[in-house]
Amino acid sequence: MQVFGGLPSPYVRKVCLVLEEKGLPWTLTPVNPGSPNEDFRLASPFGKIPGFVDGDYRLADSTAIVSYIDAQYSEQPVLPADPRLRGRAMWFDEFTDTIFCAAGLKIMFNRFVAPKFLKIPGNEELALQGEAELPASLDYVESVMPESGWLLGEQFTLADIAVASMFRTLAYVGVAPERPKTAAWYARVAERPAWRVIAEKEAYRPAKAG
Repeated sequence: MQVFGGLPSPYVRKVCLVLEEKGLPWTLTPVNPGSPNEDFRLASPFGKIPGFVDGDYRLADSTAIVSYIDAQYSEQPVLPADPRLRGRAMWFDEFTDTIFCAAGLKIMFNRFVAPKFLKIPGNEELALQGEAELPASLDYVESVMPESGWLLGEQFTLADIAVASMFRTLAYVGVAPERPKTAAWYARVAERPAWRVIAEKEAYRPAKAG
């Protein structure tokens, strides 16, 4: 299986973590959003990352890709069988993609991606807007975080993968999960073998706050 994108993206990392948790073979082809790479654009016609290829099957959008992977390769599921828990897993994925990321990526893009990779000044006004919006997501995650285990109970699921992946992206700009239950949960996530494999591939180094 082939994933197109870059691991600093929470969406790309999410897909790679699911593949690694399932023990499936995969390779990463580094591309930026909008890349003209022909194979990438066949998988992702609008140039958004990640793109995904499995044999002759091509797909874009991290949630769609994860849904396909979990149905096609059912061992080590990341989506619970119980309808209510599955609904909650999809909620956490959607919350992360559209609310948590919407705030956090304003900071990430304007203080990290734009100056480091695009060699253009970031929009500090948008970064500050993201900083103002971010606490609502951080407070929500802490409010629903259990004292032990995972977001949906005993099973490690897409809920944990999605939320944790965004926290890792935020570390590039010095934002850490500091609230106590969230910090303890994130430490548990970071001990998982799949997480360690992805972190090593990412050659990740967090920024220092301030």
